[in-house]
Amino acid sequence: MKTVFAWHRPLMTVAALMLVSTIVCLVGLLVDPRQVTGLDVWAKPLKFSLSILLYSVTWAWLIAHLPRWRSLAHAAGTVVAVALIVEQVLIVGAAAAGTTSHFNVSTPAASVIWGVMAVSITTLYVCTFLTTFAVFFLRLGTRSTSLAVRAGAVIALVGMGLAYLMTGPTAAQLADFRGIAGAHTVGLADGGPGLPVLGWSTVGGDLRIPHFIGMHALQLLPLFAVLLGWLGRHWRPLADDRVRTRLVVIATAAYAAVVGLVTAQALAGQSIVRPDGVFLAAGWTIAAAGLVAAVLVLVIRPRSRAALAPA
Repeated sequence: MKTVFAWHRPLMTVAALMLVSTIVCLVGLLVDPRQVTGLDVWAKPLKFSLSILLYSVTWAWLIAHLPRWRSLAHAAGTVVAVALIVEQVLIVGAAAAGTTSHFNVSTPAASVIWGVMAVSITTLYVCTFLTTFAVFFLRLGTRSTSLAVRAGAVIALVGMGLAYLMTGPTAAQLADFRGIAGAHTVGLADGGPGLPVLGWSTVGGDLRIPHFIGMHALQLLPLFAVLLGWLGRHWRPLADDRVRTRLVVIATAAYAAVVGLVTAQALAGQSIVRPDGVFLAAGWTIAAAGLVAAVLVLVIRPRSRAALAPA
């Protein structure tokens, strides 16, 4: 088994840099009272530091354990590492300057910065697509864990792609252009009331929500499979990996449905904290369907191989 030091080193270097960036941003939150679009100026780079940290460590581990296409994935991971550093440097630089980094084309310099970020993000997406393809050859200790990693990688790729929904200018921006082309919030201007720390709009749709939830499927679904494996050593109904695999399938379907639901909700301009109508009904349907399916899997467990063998 590879040690942490033998994982993909460029990505682990990025992870180490993100630890430093996290500390810098925390200090900035304590000493810098400035705000941008209604949030503390250092909140955005802090969130990106933590997200990039998780992304880097996850892919560093996955690439190091690939049985095939490792050279291609390693090269793609190195390009990703460079793209992540470029993006975070620009985000932190914008915070230090007291301005917004994304969607800003108000000056020639801001346009160049946003253009570089756009190229960096697109490069990151293409390389992640290649590494996601390679993950399908990954074989972990159990079928349930392998499935969770593959499903998480695919949903994370979709979540990453949802960021492109934010990059087009809104109707209000086209009607009264003020140097910003793109927005997180749907139906309202960015900068209104939002959730603490996260900043997600509490009065309108917010496309950061499906982007965030989708991207972190790569961590949450494998953690769910690992938790099932741990419970399987202590609780007989989960001892069979076939049962755990079916539960991972249910979790994957529910997770994908949630990503689709919050995307539709955001595009409809509805706040995540005030769902109603079809969105509220769909949310309860996903939860109920997932719970019923999980109970059925636990009640109607597959017969053991010993029981199926002829006498």
